[in-house]
Amino acid sequence: MPSIEVSDAADADAQGVVLQGILAFNEAAVGPSGRRPLSVLVRDPETGAVRGGLTGRTDKKWLFIELFYLPEDLRRGGLGAELIARAEAEAKARGCVGAWLDSYSFQAPEFYRKQGYTEFGHVPDNPPGHVRHFFRKVF
Repeated sequence: MPSIEVSDAADADAQGVVLQGILAFNEAAVGPSGRRPLSVLVRDPETGAVRGGLTGRTDKKWLFIELFYLPEDLRRGGLGAELIARAEAEAKARGCVGAWLDSYSFQAPEFYRKQGYTEFGHVPDNPPGHVRHFFRKVF
């Protein structure tokens, strides 16, 4: 019988084995995923340093927005909506049919609703006292 290990140490090699295994399993079931990273970044015009943006991937004809952040001084001026629009445009160009993401109740669920995303599920008390919302948008 194989041994089982529990650890809090990151192991890139082990993660690679698990990722490659699930990707192969999924591909056998539904064909190639077309998995590609996607970033839409905001850079300081003078230094070129990244100030914020969004990162995610296109996979199986869907865009997944994994991370999205803008510093306070860049919020509420339409820049966030522009980043979402650019990510969606690239996803459409890659043949995607929609986008999905998750957001905590203390983050930006209303922002995503304003961008046309609809909630398809949530997890209460994740973290305790808050809600984790799951949104999608069909193009």
